[in-house]
Amino acid sequence: MSVLIFIDHSDGAIKKASLEAISYGAKIAEQLGTTAEGALLGNIHEDIASLGKYGVKKIYHVSDAALDHPDPQVFTDIIAQIAEKSGAKLIVFSNNLHGKAIAPRVSAKLKAGLVAGAVALPDTSNGFIVKKNVFSGKAFAFIAINTDIKIISLNPNVFPVSVSADASAEVVPFAATIGEPRIKVSAVNKVTGEIPLGEAEIVVSGGRGLKGPENWKILEDLAAALGAATACSRPVADADWRPHHEHVGQTGLAIAPNLYIAIGISGAIQHLAGVNRSKVIAVINKDPEAPFFKAADYGIVGDAFEVVPKLTEAVKALKG
Repeated sequence: MSVLIFIDHSDGAIKKASLEAISYGAKIAEQLGTTAEGALLGNIHEDIASLGKYGVKKIYHVSDAALDHPDPQVFTDIIAQIAEKSGAKLIVFSNNLHGKAIAPRVSAKLKAGLVAGAVALPDTSNGFIVKKNVFSGKAFAFIAINTDIKIISLNPNVFPVSVSADASAEVVPFAATIGEPRIKVSAVNKVTGEIPLGEAEIVVSGGRGLKGPENWKILEDLAAALGAATACSRPVADADWRPHHEHVGQTGLAIAPNLYIAIGISGAIQHLAGVNRSKVIAVINKDPEAPFFKAADYGIVGDAFEVVPKLTEAVKALKG
């Protein structure tokens, strides 16, 4: 019996969410008195064995360039093969784009119970009970998994990455049966020079209160000073002021940064559903009745065009 963790990567680098999943899976393995093992499909630039410092003892590596671009159905088959070979009774994914596509398929294939979007370590004192967000983050549910094989996908940015500097993982080449992909990747167009929203520690977001795309520089200046990613509300994306990959909310990307700064966003319930897992929410809006203030940890009632430049200068002065 072991805990198997799916190690996700992009452009040859391990994703931060996967490091969180490894640390999470290693902690569960410690609870259960077993070992944490990893499954890495495709190739990365860094030393695979060095991932042992995050708590994984052994990594099954399927080295095939065809796996550098994940195909959920192909990955499902391979992870099931690794789980069978390793005798894993618990499989951990990150609840990110790839995890959401692969974990349910592995669950169906292995007839394993799945809890998607876990926010804490499971309670193993009496069974196996997992805590997760429900109702767009407005409440928690505690779900018992009773199947022989169990699957958890961990929400990003809810579990800290732990590091043991001297640890190293055993890398085991795995000869998997790789099926024919049903998805053909003809081109990959990626945004460069930006912090991915799903992995950002700080997010600065703007809404219609900025009045137009020509005013976005004050938001970008603040984001640059903070080392933050930029985001926007749905009306902004729909008006083509900003690209749609920056849209956060119920119909966009759900994020959970350590700090979310909302500028000129009223705070409709659909927007809150995508950002309410943020650890701290700060709101800047000239309307004191804006709904967002009810959800905010900090709020500034004022004109964004006056407040944001002053805030940017303050951040620069603090860092300087």
